[in-house]
Amino acid sequence: MMGKKRILHYLNQFFGQIGGEDKAHIEPMLKEGPVGAGVAINNGLGDSAEIVATIICGDSYFNENLEDAKAKIQEYIDQIKPDLVIAGPAFNAGRYGMACGHVAEVAAKNGIPVISGMYKENPGVEIFAKYAYILPTADSAAGMRKAVPAIVEFTKKYIETDGNVGGPEEAGYFPRGIRKNFFAEERGSLRAVKMLIKKLKGEDFVTEYPMPDFDRVAPNPPVADISKAKIALVTSGGIVPKGNPDRIESSSASKYGKYKLTDIDDFTPENSQTAHGGYDPVYANEDADRVLPLDVVKEMVKEGKIGSLHDYWYATVGNGTSVANAKRYAQEIAKDLVADGVQAVILTST
Repeated sequence: MMGKKRILHYLNQFFGQIGGEDKAHIEPMLKEGPVGAGVAINNGLGDSAEIVATIICGDSYFNENLEDAKAKIQEYIDQIKPDLVIAGPAFNAGRYGMACGHVAEVAAKNGIPVISGMYKENPGVEIFAKYAYILPTADSAAGMRKAVPAIVEFTKKYIETDGNVGGPEEAGYFPRGIRKNFFAEERGSLRAVKMLIKKLKGEDFVTEYPMPDFDRVAPNPPVADISKAKIALVTSGGIVPKGNPDRIESSSASKYGKYKLTDIDDFTPENSQTAHGGYDPVYANEDADRVLPLDVVKEMVKEGKIGSLHDYWYATVGNGTSVANAKRYAQEIAKDLVADGVQAVILTST
């Protein structure tokens, strides 16, 4: 790839310096030159490439209007004719990662290489890795100072090697699921025996076909008699008291809340809302029972169909929240519930 390369950069509304969640519904727009983190990326690229234009789009708009958004991306690609596309970095923001992934998909279908950066648990990694070179980042924008140099160095290497950056372990991007034929010095059976011997000796070895790692959880035994059981309400749908007193984040939640239920028989717009940023909040804010069915559970307790309802409900936001944090919340909440004699949980999402 000779000469200074033209790069088209994709950012969401926040990193595009348009606004926060209140601007998540903005339609795609095109700005000349680099914006936000794109300025640092552009400066780092020097004479090898330049960001000639930046696409900015709201996370909610992109994910709720996929076909229109992708059509607009195609229109901008046709207009700018970039040599490379950089998307993000998106860190662990799920909607942003998905948007970056769809941008990569559109660009890849035009034969344009894409470079991005995401946290390993961002859904965009698993779904769209085949369309882009996705570099690992921290789980939040606090890692921007490391993410930008990594993107710069990888982009320069891609340009210098004409795309021959090497495999994921060598070049530092997430595996893309793309397998290529090559001639090895040793036949497969011999390599397999050598790996087996190393494994038996407890030595380090690298498998040629890594298997997926599934987190298996054994189910608890069923509730013997639900009419005598104490039930708790837990949600990752972001249902919190009006005003969101604990300031639970709309994405990548760093906490969960515990809220008293004894004086509430029904969620209303006056006493509750959703803190979740991954879905349209209108219907949940009108009636939070649509996400967390307090009204129905209270009726079933009165009718004797359920023994009793725990005095508190627990809430967090599942949107982009890391698996590690989610596990920690679950462990802490479960310990609390067991101590209070709760026998079963109604767990809702969105």
